[in-house]
Amino acid sequence: MNHSRVAVAGFVAWVAFCLVGFLAHAVVMKDLYLAHGAIMRPEADADARLPLSFAVALVGFLAFAYAYAKGYEGGKGIQEGLRFGVLVGVMLIAFVVIWDYMTYPLSRTFLFALVVDDIIEFAIYGAIVGAIYKPRASRIMKA
Repeated sequence: MNHSRVAVAGFVAWVAFCLVGFLAHAVVMKDLYLAHGAIMRPEADADARLPLSFAVALVGFLAFAYAYAKGYEGGKGIQEGLRFGVLVGVMLIAFVVIWDYMTYPLSRTFLFALVVDDIIEFAIYGAIVGAIYKPRASRIMKA
């Protein structure tokens, strides 16, 4: 495994997460969040938690890139990354989003937006990791 490439891939995907996540949640889905404001933290309270959230997300993206590298099958990086990202997105929907829908009074529209967002975002992050990660030359020779 090429650990330096794993770290770079995870970091670049995290940077993309910061940018894409802002566009998706603060711009595209802004009205949905505002419509659910009664069940959300006040903006100042949420903003105070951003540093911790971004730090934990970085750890998550390093784990995401590591998991990709462990399962890398030698295919075309971007395509393999897309498949991996969609799979992770589906897992997040099954393990988090649907349970948030059950727990909190989210509208079906918001649920649908979150489902679509997770699939698209994690496909993007997977493609990024797939484009960057390359196994060490010794792994290629063994395959």
